[in-house]
Amino acid sequence: MADAPTVRDRLVRPLARIRPLERLSLTARILAVNILPLALLGGGIFYLDSYRAQLLDERYKLARIEAQITAEALAGASRERQDALLIQIGKEQKMRLRLFDPKGRLIADSFKLDEPGFTLDNPDDDPFSLRFARLLDQVVDTLVSAQPVPRYIEPEAQTADAWPELVRAREQRLSQIELRQARDRTPVITAAAPVGLQGATLLTTRNAVDITEAVRAARSTLGFGVLLALFASIMLSLFMARTIVQPLQTLAKAAQRVRLGREREVEVPRLPDRPDEIGVLARAVSDMTHALRQRIDAVEHFAADVAHEIKNPLASLRSAVESLGTVNDPDLRAQLLEIATHDVRRIDRLVTEISEASRIDAELSRATFEPIDLAALAANIAISREGRGLNRGHEITIERPERTVAVMGVPLRLERVIDNLIDNAVSFSPPGAPVELTVRESGRTADLVICDRGPGIPEDARAKVFERFHSDRPEAEDFGNHSGLGLAIARTIVEAHGGTLSVEDRADGGYGACLVVRLPAARSDENEP
Repeated sequence: MADAPTVRDRLVRPLARIRPLERLSLTARILAVNILPLALLGGGIFYLDSYRAQLLDERYKLARIEAQITAEALAGASRERQDALLIQIGKEQKMRLRLFDPKGRLIADSFKLDEPGFTLDNPDDDPFSLRFARLLDQVVDTLVSAQPVPRYIEPEAQTADAWPELVRAREQRLSQIELRQARDRTPVITAAAPVGLQGATLLTTRNAVDITEAVRAARSTLGFGVLLALFASIMLSLFMARTIVQPLQTLAKAAQRVRLGREREVEVPRLPDRPDEIGVLARAVSDMTHALRQRIDAVEHFAADVAHEIKNPLASLRSAVESLGTVNDPDLRAQLLEIATHDVRRIDRLVTEISEASRIDAELSRATFEPIDLAALAANIAISREGRGLNRGHEITIERPERTVAVMGVPLRLERVIDNLIDNAVSFSPPGAPVELTVRESGRTADLVICDRGPGIPEDARAKVFERFHSDRPEAEDFGNHSGLGLAIARTIVEAHGGTLSVEDRADGGYGACLVVRLPAARSDENEP
């Protein structure tokens, strides 16, 4: 019975159906998940600072207008009327208004004339929530590098000279604004304005608690948004962990089973619907496993073929050696010795060919390719074979274009390919028949065609001739003179050079077979030193 889905699964599974997320690379997903809440928080902090500055700017304008209107009203009023105006405006606007005479002496204070319009909060008596809010205020100010605001402190001497804004207002005859901060970090806005033409001045004081409350309310909304973003980030992180960890665990289990030697029981998921890095990794592991299976199969088959091929001459050699001790006839002993010598040479040839076939891939993977004139290489090999009597009376003809046909490769290895193919053509050609070599350039490939006039190769047998230890030899040839690895080695070398080796019919329709080597033609820039 399947396990019941957990709460996390119920939350994450709907995200798994969001196709656009699957189209993003893992790097993009991780960046998006981590940047989202940080971007919201950072943007919100700067928004709050801008919002607070906007509110303060509006309040500055309001305080200036209020001070100017009040000063104009006080300028033409009697002393009794001035006191009444100070009391009325202070109550209605919740401000403190102070009037100073031309000598800077305090002549009227709305807080002393009547009940105060506001009181500054004592932070020592505030609950934890307010203290925490003030701490957040300090953190935000630090993050946005806010300019420090001086503390609001009532001067001991109640004179106009104790207030810098009043001094400037009296000197410049213009209203002045000043921002200070109460102990509870709420803004205190003071405005100074000249009253009449005799030098009297007015000072208004407002504790703008509403600005702090508005900013803190906006910050609470922002905090709620950040929490939502954080929750979404956690869900997306779990989604990413699910989409990353689960396939990785599957791949890890498959790799573990391959390591334990049970690779044939493993079907590595290719995840074709995933274009991201996990999908690329899954397909790469699947292809690697398939290639590993093919390599293991090849090694197993090769080992079985080697054991089979060596077992035959070993059995013959053992029989000859055991018979030598019981045979007294000199002619028969000589015949047994000849058999033993032939078997030893055959085993030696097999071991040499097997050793070379085993290390070709490793050598060519480290080799440095160089430009090679394909026609010149084939001609040199034909001449060398003629000098050593390996052509056995067969004429080697070479047809080549006027221009050089160059390929990139390892000369020694391509020489082995051509020598093996010529040797194969010589073996199957009737006595006196020529072996024809044709070098041509066909588009982006350079072709080497080696044709004989033997019995040819049937269509259904053309793939088998390149198998290791293939033993379809001419009837007149002595048994054991070839290892059956020549064409297999030739194809391995050609494919390591990025080419192909195949069997084709003769172009003239006559008897015989043509082995065609197609290699990538060297570009002109590759031929330059």
